[in-house]
Amino acid sequence: MWRFSSLYERVLQWSRHPHATRYLAVLSFAESSFFPVPPDVMLAPMALARRERAWFFAAVTTLTSVAGGVAGYLIGLLALEWITPLLHTMGYWEKYLLTRDWFEEWGVWVIFIAGFSPIPYKVFTITAGAVALSFFPFVLASFVGRGMRFYLVAGIIYVGGEAMEQNLRKYIDVMGWTTVVVLIVAYAAYELYW
Repeated sequence: MWRFSSLYERVLQWSRHPHATRYLAVLSFAESSFFPVPPDVMLAPMALARRERAWFFAAVTTLTSVAGGVAGYLIGLLALEWITPLLHTMGYWEKYLLTRDWFEEWGVWVIFIAGFSPIPYKVFTITAGAVALSFFPFVLASFVGRGMRFYLVAGIIYVGGEAMEQNLRKYIDVMGWTTVVVLIVAYAAYELYW
């Protein structure tokens, strides 16, 4: 059986790498425009490995995520026709349509919610460009929404400290498999009812 604990140990090693901050920045940028892995998977262990730098890591993640969001916005604004087949292939088309409806109904407020949504952030950024959402409010809302998320992750890790690390080590496999099951059930429910 596959174990999350070995992956957790590997990510902790990566988080202590001399270039870990650069990797975090690249991951944060990419996730906001095209990459499927959220930066939390690197932010949390980095904050855990070096708690005194947790707020710095949250700032790096926020800044580069917003920069990636601007790239996603530009993709939606300038290249939507080109990426439409990709949205279909990757299974994001329905999420794109749903997000477009949300933008039409609530405008820039959707970006605040996007930081905590199960829908990947890149779908929101591309859709914001596709509907030509006002750029500066988009950037401001991205800073607030994404910042809240990443500072919350860093804050939880900072406050939890060593006790959290010990609990993570102890329960990481249970948490990992529980997350997989929850995601599968959520996906199945989404496909059945929406």
